[in-house]
Amino acid sequence: MDNAGGSQILGRTVNYISEYYTNFNVQLGASYKISETAGEKLKHVTGHVAKFINSPGQQEIVTGPSSTMLLRILSLCISDTWKAGDEVIISNTDHEANVSCWTDLQEKGIKIKVWEVNPETFQLETEQLKKLLSNRTRLVAVTHCSNVLGSINPIGEIAGIVHEAGALICVDGVAYAPHRKVDVQELDVDFYVFSWYKVYGPHLAVMYGKLPLLIGMKGINHNFFKPEDVPYKFQPGNFNFELTYGLRGIPEYFAELYDYHFTEDKDGNISDEEKFKQSFELIADYEEKLAEKLLKYLNSVKEIRIIGNKTAGAAKRVPTISFVHQNLKSPEIVMEIDKADIGIRFGDFYAKMLVHDLDLEKYGGVVRVSLVHYNTEKEVDKLISAFKGIF
Repeated sequence: MDNAGGSQILGRTVNYISEYYTNFNVQLGASYKISETAGEKLKHVTGHVAKFINSPGQQEIVTGPSSTMLLRILSLCISDTWKAGDEVIISNTDHEANVSCWTDLQEKGIKIKVWEVNPETFQLETEQLKKLLSNRTRLVAVTHCSNVLGSINPIGEIAGIVHEAGALICVDGVAYAPHRKVDVQELDVDFYVFSWYKVYGPHLAVMYGKLPLLIGMKGINHNFFKPEDVPYKFQPGNFNFELTYGLRGIPEYFAELYDYHFTEDKDGNISDEEKFKQSFELIADYEEKLAEKLLKYLNSVKEIRIIGNKTAGAAKRVPTISFVHQNLKSPEIVMEIDKADIGIRFGDFYAKMLVHDLDLEKYGGVVRVSLVHYNTEKEVDKLISAFKGIF
């Protein structure tokens, strides 16, 4: 139940990684046959990744070792043409990956504004964002879903507000992508980043960027790369071949999840895009039941304060549930739960601004239970039983 830190990996992805090492473990770009085959295999996988998030094309898919690294690369490249006095808006609900890479630009004169969460409702209010935007705003960096609050932000609406102000939007989707379908075109985001190891895959990350923006930016690779050499100009040392090949298992899994549950669809005419959509809708409905069971218990304990939405509605939150206890420190609670062989966690989870601003450090951070669709109601019952032994 520490899935927001990293999910379990698909067996098929493990097998594909092994398959790549066994059959295609050569350098790309050579004229010999196996190199050509390996290149074709990886291009095929990247195409499926693009389809999975509804990106218009493979050039808009940048692969990297982590979301933190990809966001850092983006901040360095996109800010190359910014001037002192230009502004970036960050939120205090974000993981540090989408904070430090922007705040570090203050050294070159970039002004940072903070979009603060309402401490009572735990919501980012769009009216507050509108007040922060100016004609010097270059970019708004915001999370799609807080890895502490579990709250889903209305990114489509936010993107419209940001674009109307003439700025760009960069979205951290790490805590969202394991639970809901990502559609970068529907959201109309400029940049969108998430980590595959939170989405049942290997320790790898992806960044989507609108192609004209990627072409127009400075790269971080060797100086002989041309502006149109995307995504390679953002992938110094190239990308990880075997882990990328393993990604083919993820779209396959969500397509087969649909096939398993919708056996009445005999025609087979439904697109993969629709299969992904319906599979994630199934997941959202199921995860809401898990969250509802846990939240019902936590809300019944008067000493507990839920840090986030107290209800389980799938439209508002994912089953990443955080709380503090009036009389017990968060580390004490978690270390007792450890004895039941249940993996939950305490701390700030690198959402340091949020935990500080909500005055949660005095509890040792929050207790976080992060569920996904392979967790069961029986497991939640076991956790609740363990909690009852503590408070």
